[in-house]
Order: sequence, then structure tokens, then C-alpha cells
Amino acid sequence: MRVHLGSDHAGLELKDHLLNWLIEHGYEVVDHGPFVYDALDDYPVFCLRAAQGVAAERAEGLDSLGVVIGGSGNGEQIAANKVAGIRSALVWSEETATLAREHNDANVVSVGGRMHTLDEMTRFVEVFLATPFPGDERHARRIGQLTTYETTGELPPLPESALQGAATDDDPDA
Repeated sequence: MRVHLGSDHAGLELKDHLLNWLIEHGYEVVDHGPFVYDALDDYPVFCLRAAQGVAAERAEGLDSLGVVIGGSGNGEQIAANKVAGIRSALVWSEETATLAREHNDANVVSVGGRMHTLDEMTRFVEVFLATPFPGDERHARRIGQLTTYETTGELPPLPESALQGAATDDDPDA
């Protein structure tokens, strides 16, 4: 599996650590930078490129995933989610890493380099990469709604329950 990496200065140490860890564990890695520490660099420069790499390869039918890293992971996740076809999830535990794949079929994971230890973050990425999307109907349906909105701008229809309005004490059927 190919894994695209992108970060900013706050995530550089973890990115470099993950690059080596991923290679040692048999992953093909594409490093989108940064390559040197620059306290003034901007995460969109690198995270957008990592996300674009994932989106392009997935559009070709490849099973690529991505990891974006910053101080908190928030901005990096936002940047990755601006790329069409990307579903990036901010993870802070093994459980959120698992659910990002199982429930959201996330194809990019975002982690905060200042929020956890290297071992913890490596484990979150390991769990994310190893967890398949099982394709449960309800999750696939929800992802389909997001994909439709992303491509057409069309909102999903409201469910019947949302159209009925709130029940009142005057309503004997409530």
C-alpha cells in the first residue's frame, strides 16, 4: 500500500519517524514535505499535496491512504478535506483511528504532533492503516450522501421524521 505523508514544522519530527516506520513495515511512502525545519512554513502547502496524491491514486483504483501531521492536527485535517474525494479524520486514540476507517472510510488520517507521544501517534496510524472499511450499508449510504454533495452541491433529502416537526402536549398522537 502507498501512504502519502504531509506535515508542517510542528509535525516534522513525527513525519520523519513515520516515514522510517512505514518503510520498515513494508509500505511504499510518498513524502510531500516539509524536508527541513522551518518554523514559518504553512501546513496547506504540504498537506494539500499529500491529499491530492491520495485522491489521484484512488481515482485510478489504487488503495492509497494518507497521513497529515501538525501541532494539533486540526488545520491539517481541514486542508486535506478541501481536496475532492478526500475524507480526512482527526484521530486521538486507537478507537477514533478504527472508527475513522470502519464508519467513515476515511482515506487520510490527521494526528497532532504536540498532543501525543511518538509511540501513541505511531500506533494510531498503524491502526488506521490496518483497519478495512467493511462497507456496512448505513455507513456506505452516509458516505454516498457526502460524495453526492461534494460533486453536485445537492443536499440529501430530509428524513420523514424531520418533516413532521416537534410534537406538542396538545397532540394526542405524540
